[in-house]
Amino acid sequence: MSSTQRDFIVAALASIQVAPPHMTLQYDDALPTSPPPPKPKPSHVGEIARYQIIASSAGKKDHTGTRISAETNVPDRFELFLLKEGEKKVEEKTDTRVPSCSIFTFNKEDHTLANLIRERLLSDKSLQSKVLFAAYKVPHPLFATFDLRIQTDGSITPKEALMLACRGLVTDLGSLSREFTKEWELRKMAGAGAGMNGV
Repeated sequence: MSSTQRDFIVAALASIQVAPPHMTLQYDDALPTSPPPPKPKPSHVGEIARYQIIASSAGKKDHTGTRISAETNVPDRFELFLLKEGEKKVEEKTDTRVPSCSIFTFNKEDHTLANLIRERLLSDKSLQSKVLFAAYKVPHPLFATFDLRIQTDGSITPKEALMLACRGLVTDLGSLSREFTKEWELRKMAGAGAGMNGV
C-alpha cells in the first residue's frame, strides 16, 4: 500500500463521526447480564457510519432524484421500473472513438433484457456478419440502468442492428408464449379428462 493510499484511508476514517446513541446497535437493557454497548472499534466504524448515513438521508433524494427510504439506502421498488417524467426508456450516444459504434442507455431495465439483446445481436444469423461487437455494463447495482455498446461493420447502423435484434426477440417471445399457452391448455384438458373417468 502506498503512502498516499494510506493517507487517504486515514483521512477517510478520521472524517467518520460516531453516530448518536439512539442510532447505534442497542442491547436489551432489561436483562441483568446484558453487557454494556461496545465502544466503536475499527471493525465497527463502517457499521456505525452506515447507520449514520441511513438516519441522515431518510426522506431525501439521491443524485438521480430517487427518494431514499428510511430503512435503507436502497431506492423504493417502484422506482426501479417506473420512468420519471421526461425520462426516455432508451437513449443513444454515438461513440466517436470507434467507427459505426453507439452506446445505448436503457433506463429502468436490468441484466435480464441486457443479456437477451446482447445474445441476440451476437447469435442472430442475419446480424452475425454485421455486428462486430456487442456488450453491456450495469453502472451501479442499485440503479436499474444498463449501457449497451454496439459496433457494426458499417453496412447497417448500430440503431438498425438493435431494432432488428429487438424485433427478433419479440417474435421469439411471442412464439414461446403461444406454445406455453397451448401446452397449458392441453394439460388442463388432460387433467379434467382424467378426473371425469374416475382415474
